[in-house]
Amino acid sequence: MDSDSDDNNNGSGSEASLSGSGSESEASLHNESSSLSNDDEDEEERFNAILQRIKVNDPDETELHLTGDDNYINSLVYEDWEQLGRDIANNNHLKHVYLDDGAINDKTGSFLFRGLTRSNSIELMTLYQNGLSAVGVRSMMPFLHKNHLEALNVSNNDILSEGLNLLFQALSDSPIRVLRVSNCSIESIELASGRLPRNLKHLHLDGNNIKINADGRNGLAKLLQGGHSTLKGLWLNNNKIDNEGVAILVDILRSNTKLTTLALEHNNDITYDGEILLLKLVNNLSSIKATLQSNHTLTNLTVKEINPDGEYPYQYDLSNVIQLNINVVNENEGNLVAAGREKVVVSHLDSQTRLALYCLQDLDDSLYSQIDPLHLPEIFSLIWHRHGHEELFVALSSSIMSLFSTVDRKKCIRQQREYHAANIAEHRAKMEELDAELAAEEREEVLEEEIAYHTAKLENLQAELEEVKRTKGDELGAESGPRSNKRSRN
Repeated sequence: MDSDSDDNNNGSGSEASLSGSGSESEASLHNESSSLSNDDEDEEERFNAILQRIKVNDPDETELHLTGDDNYINSLVYEDWEQLGRDIANNNHLKHVYLDDGAINDKTGSFLFRGLTRSNSIELMTLYQNGLSAVGVRSMMPFLHKNHLEALNVSNNDILSEGLNLLFQALSDSPIRVLRVSNCSIESIELASGRLPRNLKHLHLDGNNIKINADGRNGLAKLLQGGHSTLKGLWLNNNKIDNEGVAILVDILRSNTKLTTLALEHNNDITYDGEILLLKLVNNLSSIKATLQSNHTLTNLTVKEINPDGEYPYQYDLSNVIQLNINVVNENEGNLVAAGREKVVVSHLDSQTRLALYCLQDLDDSLYSQIDPLHLPEIFSLIWHRHGHEELFVALSSSIMSLFSTVDRKKCIRQQREYHAANIAEHRAKMEELDAELAAEEREEVLEEEIAYHTAKLENLQAELEEVKRTKGDELGAESGPRSNKRSRN
């Protein structure tokens, strides 16, 4: 009885409690409903004010943000979307348009872009996570053909490979520089048209189902090869790229001098062999010449999470080794020749590093056989300055036999003979020149002696002549004296 009484009492109390809380809940719900209604009205007023400012071409209205969470979006009919497109197209100040998270779909988008066709002021547009398909992309094409877009984000939609092809075709003559097409169920980069965005710099394709194979090679080659390639960044994280895909990428990028960023994280089908291919891309150690001809353009090659469960032979994390080579490029700030030389110094001229990297690429440690012995003194000097005395000793001890075995003795003798023959010819010519000068000097001395002799002879003759004249004069005077006296006596 007591138990029943307690139950009844508990029940009565519960009913009273529910009755009381019900009244409070109704009041609370009424207040919340009023608050929401007021918020909706305020939101709608703000939205209408924004649309009005866009319509009157307000210079202060440069951005439009709409999301599917905004209640007033759902009240727009197709004609409203087309009118919004026309208002945007007639606006000269609107630069950025954000229509994200369910703001539009294929159908409403078709009306919006029908009105947007003549727009020429929008520089950035995001259509993130709207459930758009290739049909939605096709409705954008008239707008994309005649626009001034520099950046477009259609990530987290379902446009497939067909939609990517349509975007490339529509944007071929556009100034578009950044295109984000992540998480869009794209399976390949098989470009149906040869027309590509000619100004595209950054392409984000991460989070798709892309598997690079022979069929997709031509599409990648169009993007990354040739003098018209403009792409500087390619993001392929979280796809289905395997070793075959890496081999195709590496083959294409060997001659590429534009791409600086390649992102390949979380492609778990890439194994150790694929990572070795990436290492060879940035530093092919098969020879010094191969290292110099490796790719020195990539400044950002992200592979850290490429093979999280892989076992590395020789206890090396290849992603770190790859990053060391990327760091060399960054330190040389775009100087490809200097980067290549630095890679040779760092990876070839240090014995421990060379041995480790040669093992990774399954090569023989035969560096010095590649070097002309005549250059070895300079190489030894470089090793001493960069890697120290111990490494210099290793280099000397490991190369001395190859130095003697590779020297061409006949060639050296011929070189020495040619050197001395050249010296002999030079000295002979100098001797002939000196002989000529000496002969000239000797002729001058003989002439001077002859002149002195004849001068002295002349002086003697003149003296004798004077003496003869004087003697003759005296004789004539003596004869003329007695005759004179005889005349006077007569």
